[in-house]
Amino acid sequence: MSEILVTGATGNVGRQVVVQLLATGTAVRALTRDPETAGLPEGVKVAGGGLSEPGTLEGALKGTSTVFLIWPFLTTEGAPAVLEVVARHARRIVYLSSSGVNEDAERQTDPINQLHADMERLIEESGLEWTVLRSNTIASNARGWADQIRTKHVVRGPDIAATAVIHEHDVAAVAVHALTDDRHVGTKHVLTGPQVLSRAEQVHTIGEAIGRPVAFEKVPVQVARQQMLADGRPPALVEALLASAETRPASNLITSTVEEITGMPARTFRSWAEEHADAFR
Repeated sequence: MSEILVTGATGNVGRQVVVQLLATGTAVRALTRDPETAGLPEGVKVAGGGLSEPGTLEGALKGTSTVFLIWPFLTTEGAPAVLEVVARHARRIVYLSSSGVNEDAERQTDPINQLHADMERLIEESGLEWTVLRSNTIASNARGWADQIRTKHVVRGPDIAATAVIHEHDVAAVAVHALTDDRHVGTKHVLTGPQVLSRAEQVHTIGEAIGRPVAFEKVPVQVARQQMLADGRPPALVEALLASAETRPASNLITSTVEEITGMPARTFRSWAEEHADAFR
């Protein structure tokens, strides 16, 4: 088998995909802007390049058959050029999307889901074989609360509709199957964890994992906007995140896809919190 290229290879999901692919004996190439500091496991080939510069992908893609794509931008502006380069070298793409995408809607409820819907359309039109993984909220997003939990024992921020939070290990495990098994071509898998949780419930669970009470304090969107901008977050990202908080509908969706594909039940958020407790102490 020719190599599989993993984008976002130093992130929470991408790193897991790399590790799990290596464990199956698959030849893996990881795309990163700074190969010297990637810190990836022995056995993976690290290629320098970035999705914002399609010309840097040519060398990374040579000899690859399949690409795992995490799109890190808030618009699809550069996506056609990237997909064109990918299609010159690979035959398949596995894309990490969002479970919030509604195929029946003319427009999605918020900018992030709209981005994923637009990316899915571009990928389907690219001529590549494709698989889409529509993931629910990924547990590792909770790392963003670590500083508040360590220093203040409270998480302050805008609330967002409860969802069935999924462990990044499970997202990666499904991705490995999709990347290595042609039976997943042309499918859209919706991935969730086993329990619908609010932000307050996630924060409470982290508190139990570290052995001290931690509370969630909802703040008005305008206050959250001012704080996020003061923290140096890009304005476009702030608006996209706050739109999600304001308009994303509640969801009770729980799927069995993780277990059906991997043979193992989806991990709980509690198990994630216990695994990563040291990051919050």
